[in-house]
Amino acid sequence: MIRIILILFLSFPVALCAQTYQQLSEKAIEYIEMDSLSKAEELLLQALKLEPKNAHNALLFSNLGLVQRKLGRYNDAVESYTYALNIAPLAVPILLNRAAIYLEQGMQDKAYVDYCQVMDVDKKNTEALLMRAYIYMLRRDYKGARLDYQRLLEIDPKNYNGRLGLATLENKFREALDILNQLLVEFPEDAVLYVARADVERDMKHDDLALVDLDEAIRLAPDSIDAYLLRGDIYLDQKKKSLAKADFEKAISLGVPPADVHEQMQQCK
Repeated sequence: MIRIILILFLSFPVALCAQTYQQLSEKAIEYIEMDSLSKAEELLLQALKLEPKNAHNALLFSNLGLVQRKLGRYNDAVESYTYALNIAPLAVPILLNRAAIYLEQGMQDKAYVDYCQVMDVDKKNTEALLMRAYIYMLRRDYKGARLDYQRLLEIDPKNYNGRLGLATLENKFREALDILNQLLVEFPEDAVLYVARADVERDMKHDDLALVDLDEAIRLAPDSIDAYLLRGDIYLDQKKKSLAKADFEKAISLGVPPADVHEQMQQCK
């Protein structure tokens, strides 16, 4: 989640350099909002150079990180967020921003540290809980993920991602179905939920029900890779090789590397 941290100057000396620092900073925000990112970066760097010891520089570095992230310069963005955190080490929005970049770059361990720091400062931060649970899932630490999803739902009982995550972890099929059925009452047009329910139904050996849900998921989201892959697997189990092959080929056309489904494609012959 990207945040623009607005800079509020409560009191500044009348000196020209302070006014110039303020003007550069405020103008940079305007350029960010207009998506003139290169110009915004230039002004932020000028302001930082003008007053390198100004207490507000944590905010300037944070906004510089935002600009660099939008420009696709992730290493620069991480460096800017780190400078900001050197000045304000407990700034939750900045920690969340840096953690998000770490995750995008595949640096899960560094993102985990930042999310834990956020939780130390704000124990009810739902974004940190959700993303830390996601990291636990990647690590196959399902106990840790379950605890974070449960804490998230204690804070926000209707949280969509928390409920879906808990349903994904649920070992008891009936309880998982109950959660997914309730979510589908609230979000009847959500293809992800139909795929999730189909996955549970397949585990319960209810392949016909799973296929119905997957057909609906594909109707709602024709580009749902997960739906095609799961339906292909079910067709393969049913020895419907031509149908399975068509689904795997569709998944490949949507971006799945052929190597990922090579074994399934071989079984379709």
